[in-house]
Amino acid sequence: MTYLQEEQGNIVTADQVDKIGSITPDFSLSGKLAVITGASTGIGKEIARAFAAAGAEIIVTARTESKLIELKNEVENDGGKCEILVNDITLVDQIQQLADFVRKKLSSEDKDLVLVNNAGFGFTKPIVEVTQEDFDLITSTHLRGTFFCCQKIGEIMLERGYGKIINLGSTWGYTTDAKKAPYCMAKAGVAHMTRAISTEWAPAGIRVNTLAPTGTVTEFTQKTWASMPERAQGILSRIKLGRFAYPTDHLGAAIFLASNASDFITGQTIYVDGGFTAAG
Repeated sequence: MTYLQEEQGNIVTADQVDKIGSITPDFSLSGKLAVITGASTGIGKEIARAFAAAGAEIIVTARTESKLIELKNEVENDGGKCEILVNDITLVDQIQQLADFVRKKLSSEDKDLVLVNNAGFGFTKPIVEVTQEDFDLITSTHLRGTFFCCQKIGEIMLERGYGKIINLGSTWGYTTDAKKAPYCMAKAGVAHMTRAISTEWAPAGIRVNTLAPTGTVTEFTQKTWASMPERAQGILSRIKLGRFAYPTDHLGAAIFLASNASDFITGQTIYVDGGFTAAG
């Protein structure tokens, strides 16, 4: 009796056997079209470059055109394929424009679709100082923006019967710290949103996961930590590998979640955090 059988008969149909995979997982992104939001800087930019190097054709979005053009030039100089779209994911009509752009692209190409919801920002502020504008911006970016990107791009995946969505979360979505309440709330919402969408869309072939970084060295965080060195040291003390992450530390997990190698993973949060969450 093989692992495909029970005493009562086969438990896997013949057409399903072909989809189980092999002992040589496919981490290539060739044949995929990857959409990365917030790709002009930081983690999003490095994910975009890595996806292109792994064989994906990429569409990158952000609000700053000049930085997108720089990224496009870098990718194409390295032999990759990149298109840009200036886009603000806090505006649902612009998310629809992105979806229309992707749909038009796929009308002439047969590629598996990957979406990376990376666009986001954070701030550190005591609860009593958080304004309605602060609250609305962080929720419209991380929660509303992520949800409607999943919805609009996900509709295309549903039509095609396959897709990968990677939502950028954070260790702050699992744990907490002073002066981070709105950000912790928003990123916890992203992780639970991932689980909820994955439950509904798994039967349709759509895999949805969260990639959750710890404190990562970017242009933005360097400025923030320089202005609050005690806070930076407090974060570092919780990272048990003894250093902050760099954007390149997140690329292996991102490529894995986008590739066929992760086809049996959905609804999960993958922490790339140097031991931050395990330590409590």
